[in-house]
Amino acid sequence: MPARLTETAAMTTRSFVHSAHAQRVVFGQGSVRALPDELDKLGVRRALVLCTSGQTEQAQSILRGIGSRGVGLHDGAAMHVPVEVARSARAEASKLNADVLLAVGGGSTIGLAKAIALESGLPIVAVPTTYAGSEMTSIYGLTEGGLKRTGRDIRVLPRTVVYDPALTYELPAATSVVSGLNAIAHASEALYASDSSPITDLMAVEGLTALARALPLLADRSTAGAPVQAKAREDALYGAWLCGAVLGAVSMALHHKLCHTLGGTFGLPHAETHAVVLPHALAYNANFARPAMERIATALNGRSAPAAAFDLAHACGAPCSLRELGLSKADLQRATDLALQNQYPNPRPLEAASIAQLLRDAFDGVRPN
Repeated sequence: MPARLTETAAMTTRSFVHSAHAQRVVFGQGSVRALPDELDKLGVRRALVLCTSGQTEQAQSILRGIGSRGVGLHDGAAMHVPVEVARSARAEASKLNADVLLAVGGGSTIGLAKAIALESGLPIVAVPTTYAGSEMTSIYGLTEGGLKRTGRDIRVLPRTVVYDPALTYELPAATSVVSGLNAIAHASEALYASDSSPITDLMAVEGLTALARALPLLADRSTAGAPVQAKAREDALYGAWLCGAVLGAVSMALHHKLCHTLGGTFGLPHAETHAVVLPHALAYNANFARPAMERIATALNGRSAPAAAFDLAHACGAPCSLRELGLSKADLQRATDLALQNQYPNPRPLEAASIAQLLRDAFDGVRPN
């Protein structure tokens, strides 16, 4: 039996439950032109376009493209979705009598759409322009009083996702890399999630493989504008779709708990934090999730999962330490304490001394053995 089929068969020899939620995915070059038809399919006529202040021009172009179906543009999306930002956008959607939210951007914008939908019930159409993967999950997050609260609710799952690789062409190399590493973190944790399945395993490995192939090319500025970059953009968006889908199907573990803590409480940038923390979270769990670690290492072209994740980030020029992101050494103890509260399911029990060491290693940028 071929090796891949043998591995696939081995994955299925366990009990599992797999739940899938209906979403329409439109993928391909130029697919953004299908937005008017996609809105018509949903029976909506008053779209509020959402974006960050840095993506206003791109969002305005999409607003023009949907014609009379667009009723306005709100460019106030912000990282970690502060509750004040969510309230302001929710009020604007109500004032304009919007019947759909059209989120153009990455995790911040899609997160804002989810925060509005959580209370209003408005459907979301997502047009991702980064590799965050949030568009494929029913996970939402809101930050209030220095604490980030996350949850799952089917109301926030986008109904339609339009992936157009052309919309990512202007994404800077540095942003592309950390966004892709964020997606890699989703799939890595999915492989040792307590509720994983053979379906999520296969999707995770495929997503990791596509991103590991794409990110070094996106980091190579000497190939900017070359056909190889266009193919890499397609691979990265394809990988992000798969990685986001598996995150939406399984539970999050220690890695995401740490990143939510560091982002929500200390204001660290979302994708960069994922890039820094992942190798150390993998090292923490390595001896408790060996089959998953082997798959991650293979997909990332390394001998061990923690080292492969670190080496990929380093080779692509991503930040490798929490110190670089602006965290203070004095914050490590509070981060440790918060990580032990409201724990996510994790292969290895959470131990205060070991979590503290994990954070010290991440702070210093130590390469995991």
